[in-house]
Amino acid sequence: MTYTAFLTSLFVSAFISSTLLPGGSEAVAVYGLTQWPQHIWSIILVATAGNTLGAVLTYLIGRIIPNKVDEKKISFFRKWGPLSLLFSWVPVVGDGFVLAAGWLRVNWILSFVLILIGKFLRYFFLVFGVNILL
Repeated sequence: MTYTAFLTSLFVSAFISSTLLPGGSEAVAVYGLTQWPQHIWSIILVATAGNTLGAVLTYLIGRIIPNKVDEKKISFFRKWGPLSLLFSWVPVVGDGFVLAAGWLRVNWILSFVLILIGKFLRYFFLVFGVNILL
């Protein structure tokens, strides 16, 4: 696999992983790190970009859902507010936070920034953690 093909695969995997569909972008990122350890920052940035844009799609889906969602399902988001978007990277529940932010019409710029920070930190710690172990 070429480095360009890897980056494309990483972006697509990270994008899909951040929607309501399952994915495994962490494994793809770790694979890239083993093959191209000199490209740590590009791996982090491409994974972050794909994962953030996937979350933006989830946010937009949340905006088009009619306001007939069970309040119990979004109680955590209501309690912690937009700061819960820093945890949008957490498997399963993170997508729900993003969906709730869209449904609740949380400011999209604030949502984008918080999601971006959370996604970046996810891949930053993943890549540097694996790099230390390798």
